[in-house]
Amino acid sequence: MINMVRITWVIGGPQGTGVDTSANLFGDAIARSGYYIFGNREYYSNIKGRHSYFTLTVSDQPTRSISDDIDILATFEAETVFQHFRQVKGVLIYDKNMEGMKLSNMAFLENEIKKDVREVLSKHGYEESVKGVLDYLKNAGIPVIAVDYDAQLTKIMNEVNLSSTVVGRAKNVIAVSVSFGLLGLDKKFLLSAVSSMFKKEEYQKINSRAVEYGISLVQSQYGLKELKIDGTRLRVDGNYMSAMGKILGGLRLQTYYPITPASDESDYIEANQMLEMENENQDLRKAGAVVLQMEDEIAAVNTAISATLTGARASTATSGPGFSLMAEGIGWAGMNEAPVVVTYYMRGGPSTGLPTRSGQTDLKFAINVGHGEFPRIIIASGDHLEVFNDSFMALNLAERYQTPVIHLIEKTLANSYSIIDESTFNYNPLRISRGKLTKGSDNYKRFEFSDDGISPRAFLGSCKMSYTGDEHNQFGHISEEVNNRFNMYEKRMKKLETADKEIPERERINVYGNPDADTMILTWGSSKLPVLDALDMIKNDGIDIGMLQIKMFSPFPRNTVRKLLENKQSIIAVESSYMAQGAQVVTENTRIEPTHYILKWNGRMITRDEIYKSVRRIKSGATKRVVLNGGV
Repeated sequence: MINMVRITWVIGGPQGTGVDTSANLFGDAIARSGYYIFGNREYYSNIKGRHSYFTLTVSDQPTRSISDDIDILATFEAETVFQHFRQVKGVLIYDKNMEGMKLSNMAFLENEIKKDVREVLSKHGYEESVKGVLDYLKNAGIPVIAVDYDAQLTKIMNEVNLSSTVVGRAKNVIAVSVSFGLLGLDKKFLLSAVSSMFKKEEYQKINSRAVEYGISLVQSQYGLKELKIDGTRLRVDGNYMSAMGKILGGLRLQTYYPITPASDESDYIEANQMLEMENENQDLRKAGAVVLQMEDEIAAVNTAISATLTGARASTATSGPGFSLMAEGIGWAGMNEAPVVVTYYMRGGPSTGLPTRSGQTDLKFAINVGHGEFPRIIIASGDHLEVFNDSFMALNLAERYQTPVIHLIEKTLANSYSIIDESTFNYNPLRISRGKLTKGSDNYKRFEFSDDGISPRAFLGSCKMSYTGDEHNQFGHISEEVNNRFNMYEKRMKKLETADKEIPERERINVYGNPDADTMILTWGSSKLPVLDALDMIKNDGIDIGMLQIKMFSPFPRNTVRKLLENKQSIIAVESSYMAQGAQVVTENTRIEPTHYILKWNGRMITRDEIYKSVRRIKSGATKRVVLNGGV
């Protein structure tokens, strides 16, 4: 097994108290010291008050997932202690003034969680309070570190002569600083991160003092040393990578209606919508995208479609309920061969479901969205680099095949971030390709029949043309004549056949590990991440294994997938859904079914440890189907 640093850090607290900010500060400092990170954010679907927490993996090697066990749990209030103490295997940092807090007084803590905590504490004879939790951990040999947050905040308030309301925000920075001290890294990295994050001088003073105090409380337990960074590294998340891919891909209009977690993408494009770009003569010119917030998702998709008819590269971004509203518009785009891109951020359903949690339960909905048969290209990204490349590629594919392209990104990818080496972020080969364009003519046929199903496209306003939601002839005029219907229907469907011939199947999948092994893990989307991190652990146990990731579900790479899966002794489908929809699509296209399943549908990210333990159980013959339920 590879010896490597891998430390799991978690900070939690009520939403609105700076949990995200403190996690970003900690991650920034870790990255500055030369370590890789992968961070995952979990939060309730309310604005303020409910429990929010951030899990961060620290490693000296590129890392892509989180783990079950917590090495450092940083808390500054009671609920986080109750929520996460059962996962702590390293150190708990807590507020000494909270020791008397009772479980029964946790107003926001759900009854199911209270019941579980009560059973654990009562079983071991401990009182139902923070003190009971501390006794439970101490008895298990887990060290706890008491921090008098109130005393230090008062001290800082007197030193900087600011109100307690302003200084109180430094509580979570103290928790971060204690954590940083346990790692053993030089405080200069954390102070540098503070200077970078907080631009106002008074905030820099407050948080710099919090850093000094927090680090002084502890001795190093992990002994991490600064690592040399070769080249440049970038911190990225899914929302921003999708936005950057679109901007670089020549996006001119982005529409949206606010919805979690899709809105962040549009916000980023709006904040960075003007940039300098080189043309073929290497002359710089200003370019950018217009971002429109619409009154609803119906207007969002229809406005984006309208823009594509004028020649603008246009897209919209949404999540489950919004995508449901877009279905009719996407069907109109299919009928009228409009090259619109829909970025679909998947979360838990049905209905409003889990607005701020993740899932892979909408795959078949995306593949079959809209009534009737028409070509839809479906891309599913598996990591942050893929999100960027796929966002760029989606715009090209939409215009090449003149059809809707749906880009699937799960909430897990959208709201997690990672550190990547800039050398892996290679956008130089990317080229904008606009497909079959023409200036039109007096006798222009917008839907002219062709062998590949793709008609020369002129932009609205350049010549006479017609669009309608009804079946139409080559000029776009409504026609229900039987031969026209037959030929026009076939023309549209031919485009998917053309795409299937032109897009190499090997570019629609990824293979990791040993493709010739008797055991193959079959997965897609963000489920790829914990599998990749678990592969070395699995191999170390003497299990020869490969992994097949499906990147494009329509057109489906049936021939290559069939060759990779046929004659396998074990095929283990790993998905964040009950039905294993990705595996179902594989079976529909190849007639090959998985032999085993690892499934999770509670809205939380699959962890590396869950994959490792599940594969071990399956290979021991203990079960055919492992259902995961980790996380809080």
